Amino acid sequence: MLNEQMYEYGSKSSVIRELFAYGLERRKIVGEDKVYDFSIGNPSIPAPAEVKEALLELLEEPAEALHGYSPAAGDPEVRKTLADSVNRKFGTRYTADNFYMTVGAAASLSIIVKALTRPGDEYITFAPFFPEYAVWVETADAKLVVTPADTADFQIDFEAFEKLLSPKTKGIILNSPNNPSGVVYSEETIQRLSELLAKKQKEYGTSIYLITDEPYREIVYDGMEVPFVPNYYKNTLVCYSYSKSLSLPGERIGYIIVPDEADDGKKVMAAVAGAGRALGYVCAPVLFQKAIACCVDVPCDVSAYKKNRDLLYHGLTDLGYECVRPQGAFYLFVKSPEPDAKAFSERAKKYDVLVVPGDSFGCTGYVRVSYCVSEQTIKDALPVFAEIMKEYQEQR
Repeated sequence: MLNEQMYEYGSKSSVIRELFAYGLERRKIVGEDKVYDFSIGNPSIPAPAEVKEALLELLEEPAEALHGYSPAAGDPEVRKTLADSVNRKFGTRYTADNFYMTVGAAASLSIIVKALTRPGDEYITFAPFFPEYAVWVETADAKLVVTPADTADFQIDFEAFEKLLSPKTKGIILNSPNNPSGVVYSEETIQRLSELLAKKQKEYGTSIYLITDEPYREIVYDGMEVPFVPNYYKNTLVCYSYSKSLSLPGERIGYIIVPDEADDGKKVMAAVAGAGRALGYVCAPVLFQKAIACCVDVPCDVSAYKKNRDLLYHGLTDLGYECVRPQGAFYLFVKSPEPDAKAFSERAKKYDVLVVPGDSFGCTGYVRVSYCVSEQTIKDALPVFAEIMKEYQEQR
């Protein structure tokens, strides 16, 4: 017999992936420019020129140095380069030994959860949240507990959150800038969260790890700063990816930081290595380990995303749609014109507008609109969004 849990995950792809696949098929029928696909977070901005330059230079290296295995934790020089960069940016004192190279943030999160989990453990996250969190937690034989969204500003509803904390809580998964809301958790929110967790650790006599999911760290607007959470809470484990900041989603490269200050930090890093081994990650792609080391301080050009955000946000709100103005990432989380966001998504599909219902993000009544698309796609789609809204208004 098959593993039924794996069968369920494999036979039912995520809503995001289903819409993306649908869009690819529709393009073949109606044409590339007639499908307005806002379903997936696939960066439309090319990787910086420095990435191509680094790759061309690296390809001149001997094959055994470039395409051979690295140590499981990653190339030591790469990890030192990353540690030095993070230290410059955030005033930390990390070394190569605090870094473990991964196949992107998804691998980072699945490894961390696998490394920490014991039977009966729980993880808490905040709606809206990336749906795959549930997969990674459940396959580690733990339970994901969801704090309901505070839809006023999509910061944390601390009253609801505190009620969910218990001695079973092993970790908190925090994503900022947030996918799908685009909200950045404020310094006040991070400080309050840190103080509450410190209090609960003392009350329960346990360690509660704060796991930060940070692929959008550099994609922020209007001078917004993203608090570096380990500077506020010592039991923070960082999961990072270059998928968004360097536009390399398909290359699958990222890292985990386990600070020395974290409870049982050395043991946690050993468990991370063990989880990577158990999950079959021999090592992260060596070519791209070396490439990101060459580009570690290359800035992320967010100007095109900001232009898209402003165009889409103002365009939709002028048409009567409601959403919180994103401070980072490249998503709008738009309130559905009807309570059933799935029904709205299906109606939009009839116009070849593809938006993701918020139900899978743990927040009903909203849809995610990914604006990492061409500016022209947004300009062409706005009249279609107007038609959809007009249809709703005429029904009222």
